[in-house]
Amino acid sequence: MADISDTDRGVGAVRFGSPNAQEAAAWFVEKVLPLEAALIQFLHHNWRNADEVPDLLHDIYVRVYEAAQKEAPENAKAFVFATARHLIIDRVRRERIVPIEIMADMESLGIAVEDPGPERGAIARAELRRLENAVTKLRPRLREAFVLKQLEGLSRREIALRMGVGEETVKQYLADGICALADILYGETTDLRKRK
Repeated sequence: MADISDTDRGVGAVRFGSPNAQEAAAWFVEKVLPLEAALIQFLHHNWRNADEVPDLLHDIYVRVYEAAQKEAPENAKAFVFATARHLIIDRVRRERIVPIEIMADMESLGIAVEDPGPERGAIARAELRRLENAVTKLRPRLREAFVLKQLEGLSRREIALRMGVGEETVKQYLADGICALADILYGETTDLRKRK
């Protein structure tokens, strides 16, 4: 097996002791390292703490390199990004702190989500009713844009087509709707466009 030291691109300088290690290192340099920029972007997009991205990158490289020593995958890109996705899932499971962005994708990732206790359920229902009441107080066009974006998941372009307005108008409706909701829910003026 190869000895790894802590240098050079988060992967380590590798001293090769066997032909498999040499082949794995050559495959890694040729197929994996060119994916680094896209992988870093993927990690920044999917992990909430940017300070942990270099550690994640290192752990991904270690897993990929160790797997390549046994057998190099044919599709390096798919393998690297699947490894990254699995590492993120492992970290989320281990931490038990689940940000809302990751919760949105839990179903698609096939992770079972634990049911909340009765207190949490009651609190969540009360918060949902409060939000629903706030949304009903929005001006009709703001409410329509907000519902299409947040509940139906439409893009601004799709919302613009459905509402018969331009994308910039939709952008304005969404911004105004969020500010109005914050005003309604938190009772203070939150017009962020006026701040510098």
